[in-house]
Amino acid sequence: MQDSLYVALSSQVALERRLDTIADNVANASTIGFRATGVKFEDVVSGTGPRSVSFASSGKTYLSTAHGSMTETGNPFDFAIQGDAWFAIETPVGTVMTRDGRFSMNENGELMSIEGYPVLDSGGVPIQLDPRNGPPKAGADGSLRQNDQLVGAIGLYDFDPGDNFVRYGNSGIVPARTPEPVTDRSDVGVAQGFLEESNVNPVLEMTRLIQVQRAFENTAALIRQSASSTDDAIKTLGSK
Repeated sequence: MQDSLYVALSSQVALERRLDTIADNVANASTIGFRATGVKFEDVVSGTGPRSVSFASSGKTYLSTAHGSMTETGNPFDFAIQGDAWFAIETPVGTVMTRDGRFSMNENGELMSIEGYPVLDSGGVPIQLDPRNGPPKAGADGSLRQNDQLVGAIGLYDFDPGDNFVRYGNSGIVPARTPEPVTDRSDVGVAQGFLEESNVNPVLEMTRLIQVQRAFENTAALIRQSASSTDDAIKTLGSK
């Protein structure tokens, strides 16, 4: 009887984690550059032979690789990545990867993220523009020109978030290892005047939310049944 109780409890822990990720995804359905979080679970087997019991693991989070839709803004400081790559920004915790291309130029000519952090080139150095020459023109490869002169390039990086990644802000990801700059890849580029929307599908997430709620109710019923059976057994044995 205790086995069923522990199995149900492990299931509820897993479902709670899934619920947290769904809530976070729904909350960021309109966040530029946001990639949805998923959770994968594994069976944890205790014991061997006929006495073995399978429990639900607490789960590992992973990042969805689906691309969000592209929206044209016409803003020369808005950038969207075409293909599988990431922008890099310099933050207080170090280099952070993001797909949020809402940039701006400050009074010193530095290209900044929407949070006010420097945007990095492929060498990991903050991008410096000339504030007197206005917005740059970007090439498909991320190169930046002012007055037809090459002044820098937006860094595009290969990056694998891996399992149980760490977010920074709404759309940033803290890399566990140093990301590598993209080189010589025709399938990766930059679109100026565009932004990538969140890849969250709100309808799908709400469907998953209903499934999680029903599963949680079922495990709660199993726990109540197991507790009731234990109480009945104690009463029966105690009366003898």
